[in-house]
Amino acid sequence: MRSKRQTTMAKLNRERSVKEKREKKKEKKEARAAERARIEAGLPPEGEDYEQEFDEQGEPIVRDEATQQDEATERDESTERGGVPPAESVKPV
Repeated sequence: MRSKRQTTMAKLNRERSVKEKREKKKEKKEARAAERARIEAGLPPEGEDYEQEFDEQGEPIVRDEATQQDEATERDESTERGGVPPAESVKPV
């Protein structure tokens, strides 16, 4: 009869590493699925804090990423000038 070999620390570490990678991958996959579900339901993406804007008919205004980045850049530039917004973004009352 043969005796069992003891598992080496290297093998245990490899197995643990593979298991951790699989768990992280699964968490990321679930997070992406949840994010897609939020967007499809019309909710804001997770972690984003903004107010929804509506047009004259009461429909939500959907902006693409490029427009949102341009607006964020304008806000950043206005704070650099002491909080004065650019002239084209000032709306007459």
